[in-house]
Amino acid sequence: MTSPTSTSPPRTNRRRGMVVLSATLATALGITVAAVTTNASAAEVPLSQGKPATASSVESAAFPASAAVDGNAGTRWSSTFADPQWLQVDLGSTQSIARVVLNWEAAYASAFTIQTSANGTSWTNISPVTTGRAGEQTLTVSGSGRYVRMNGTTRATPYGYSLWEFQVFGTTTTPPTTPPTTGPALPTSDRPDFGPNVRIFEPGTAASTIQSAVDSAFNAQLRSPTAQFGTQRHVFLFKPGTYGRVWANVGFYTTVAGLGLNPDDVTINGAVNVDSGWNYGDEKNATQNFWRSMENLSIVPEGGTNRWAVSQAAPMRRVHIKGNLTLAPSNQDNGQGYSSGGYLADSVVDGVVSSGSQQQWYTRDSRIARWDGGVWNMVYSGVQGAPGNAFPNPPHTTLATTPVTREKPFLYIDGSANYRVFVPALRRNSAGASWPNTAGTSIPMREFYVAKPGDSAARINQALAQGLNLFFTPGTYQLNDTIRVTRANTVVTGIGYPTLIPTNGNEALNIADVDGVKVSGITFDAGTVNSPTLMSVGRAGVHTDHAANPISLQDVFFRIGSSVQGKATTTLAVHADDTIIDHIWAWRADHGGAPTGWTVNPGETGLLVNGDDVLATGLFVEHYQKYEVIWNGNRGKTIFFQNEKPYDVPNQAAWIGPRGNGYAAYKVADNVTDHQLWGGGSYAYFNVNPSVRVDRAFEVPNRSGVQLRSVLTVSLGDVGTIANVVNDTGGSVPNPAGNTTPRNVVAYP
Repeated sequence: MTSPTSTSPPRTNRRRGMVVLSATLATALGITVAAVTTNASAAEVPLSQGKPATASSVESAAFPASAAVDGNAGTRWSSTFADPQWLQVDLGSTQSIARVVLNWEAAYASAFTIQTSANGTSWTNISPVTTGRAGEQTLTVSGSGRYVRMNGTTRATPYGYSLWEFQVFGTTTTPPTTPPTTGPALPTSDRPDFGPNVRIFEPGTAASTIQSAVDSAFNAQLRSPTAQFGTQRHVFLFKPGTYGRVWANVGFYTTVAGLGLNPDDVTINGAVNVDSGWNYGDEKNATQNFWRSMENLSIVPEGGTNRWAVSQAAPMRRVHIKGNLTLAPSNQDNGQGYSSGGYLADSVVDGVVSSGSQQQWYTRDSRIARWDGGVWNMVYSGVQGAPGNAFPNPPHTTLATTPVTREKPFLYIDGSANYRVFVPALRRNSAGASWPNTAGTSIPMREFYVAKPGDSAARINQALAQGLNLFFTPGTYQLNDTIRVTRANTVVTGIGYPTLIPTNGNEALNIADVDGVKVSGITFDAGTVNSPTLMSVGRAGVHTDHAANPISLQDVFFRIGSSVQGKATTTLAVHADDTIIDHIWAWRADHGGAPTGWTVNPGETGLLVNGDDVLATGLFVEHYQKYEVIWNGNRGKTIFFQNEKPYDVPNQAAWIGPRGNGYAAYKVADNVTDHQLWGGGSYAYFNVNPSVRVDRAFEVPNRSGVQLRSVLTVSLGDVGTIANVVNDTGGSVPNPAGNTTPRNVVAYP
């Protein structure tokens, strides 16, 4: 915490100190002190434990709302020092509430009520105005609701409101959201129908037929004002073999992939091409070339070079480029052609990779002949042939290996014309591509439920209860309830940017604290009713060792505001220890098919990490209104971080954080003792009000175990101010030299 001022008295774990003192005195007097259990009884677990919690405010990131429902009486929520304040928990479905137990810290409420709500908006009191007290307080109440909150109106101390635990007890009044395993089994097949948005080609298919299909998909988007946030989805799958000239321009929500067990099983002569010049309103550059992908094939590029001028959420995985690869648009040399991606993994490029105008890029576990170029932040881990570590001149940050990897599951077709999903095995300290001879497990498609747009959350949960994995086909999925994954090693994957949209303020996807769940290829859109979280992994306060078989997330993308005028407090919450986060883009939209704005599509935090030993490789988080990444877990690691601060801050008064002007992009909690980040950039573009400033881009505790390497800030077009890079170190942008010049910190501390 910052040093106390005359108006903010010192505040160091007052309640915990009182407990320790009491125990010490008891020991001295020879009195046996019984341990205090977290729950009301050993066998009774609160309905609220581990559920999503939100609050009107927090004193700092060290005291989040989730700490009051984590079942740990040593962690707490604490508000800012003002009235009124509230803390609420989302029980997930309507419950009958009989009892609420509040374990107050010394900073308690002298006046509060307990309230319930069906929708998180309209509230009903189920207790009279009540006076709190330090310690445990039990209230017998009667009411029902999905949301329960403590609504504090008057503080008993100069501090805020602070609860070690907020426990809600009662009984379920609606059927459980996970259906029983009884009833007719859902159908599966080794040769499923993937739906009308998936085209499958084989070597005997006429080249003209393939070209007509890819042209039709792309030309419908050419300079279209609606395509960027449209409902169109296209997947082009190629069975093993060699294909004559195909020039595939790749637009929004389009995937081109091979169906071989190895990339070289499918060879395309021609190009899988992304360029600028086609996006409506942004024809001069490639900074909005989002949501497209290429996987599991080889390309013999026409003219010797394949172009992939993409930005966020546009991965290239498991690809063999038999020539050169350029990542910049064709018009990059005339003061135009900016690009702002991207992600490359598990691939081989026989020739030179030229990054050109790419402002930042992350490459992982690949092999290249040479890399040319670099603007601000180019990061490599486990890349054979990568340039040497030289940040900031040139701006290359290079790690010889990646600590832990598990490549993304992929669809392929076997020798009997049956479809299967291959799940690559875990690798440690990896370098180079995983193929050929990738270690892993092959799962037949009959062990998957193939979901299609129109499927309900209940039907999808029924498939999970049946013991099936999930395979989402392209399209949008309206979900009025949470999809809950509770079985270890479940695979949840999708092709063609299937998009999950919660419609009831619910969480879209919840992963239990179990080993080895793999989630990949899924996009989340916040719905019009605010969701406390869009996806959570594990349970808050539970620290199970998953190191031998971690949960992994790959190519998972989140949006608040798109074609939907969405709202969400936090998009991704990771509670489970050892989780691998491999390429996500969490984006509070600065533009969309629906209107966007400071009060229109609100979102506080993109990524919340409470788990220990969590690794993020390729972390893109942009435009959230408070701390964009909050890292509470210990021994966390991030390799590559890209951020833009919110564009639309209306004025400075609307954006004051716990430690001054604005909120850092990347916040490591004050109690963390071990954390590492390599290659992180945060950019400001306060175009609504250029006088806005943020005091720092990275906010971390000053400890030797917390280390940042190769971090920078930029004021894009010199619009808006970031006063320092890390804490009070690094200097301000706009840099006095102008011309969008970055500030760099090579190492901190």
